[in-house]
Amino acid sequence: MEDALVELFGERVRVIGAGRTDSGVHATGQVISFTTPRLFPVERLAVALQSHLPPDVAMRDVAQVDAAFSARHSARSRTYVYAVHNAPDRSPLLARLSWHVRKPLDHAAMDSAARHFIGEHDFRSFCALPEGGSTTRRVTAFTIERHGNLVRLAISANGFLHHMVRALAGTLAECGHGRRDPSSIPAALEARDRAAAGVNAPPQGLYLAGVRYDEYDSYREPWLFARKESASTMLLLP
Repeated sequence: MEDALVELFGERVRVIGAGRTDSGVHATGQVISFTTPRLFPVERLAVALQSHLPPDVAMRDVAQVDAAFSARHSARSRTYVYAVHNAPDRSPLLARLSWHVRKPLDHAAMDSAARHFIGEHDFRSFCALPEGGSTTRRVTAFTIERHGNLVRLAISANGFLHHMVRALAGTLAECGHGRRDPSSIPAALEARDRAAAGVNAPPQGLYLAGVRYDEYDSYREPWLFARKESASTMLLLP
């Protein structure tokens, strides 16, 4: 994105992102903010940037905001979606877009475990080594849905820690396989020890799906779960 802005403005422009993503992680609702060194018609900026971006990056919307706005610090909440392809046979088409889990997952067990994360908790057990600061976050929603062979985990919170969602997804998969009792989640939270939780799920199933601000929500459903415009049925893949 910064390279594309150089092409437009002739000088380096610092971009602030709403959330970071590890290598292999996707974003359907990422938000960035920047201050331009010179004026540019806002209504033409998206098209102009698009022509300088690589094919795996797309600009959806552009808006002029107050100088105090920050894509990161002005966010009220973020939503991540994690996709699990739960089927005996792997799908090469989904290999880069989801976590392939062969053994059937117990939806009820995963849902029961997820409910323990809702509310304000210390997530030290479910993140990489903290870089400093509080590890307490407030989770406002955590849902588990199954659409055919695809399992959709969606979590919204006022903030996330490094590897937090991947650790939560890995722990829920252990509950879904019967290797961990859903009732053990409160003790894992209380332990404040990474060894008390499950392994990190792989990055390719994770999507930064949306960031909410006072007057804007960037949410966009990952295409694996998005509804077709001409139909009322969910788009399902093998």
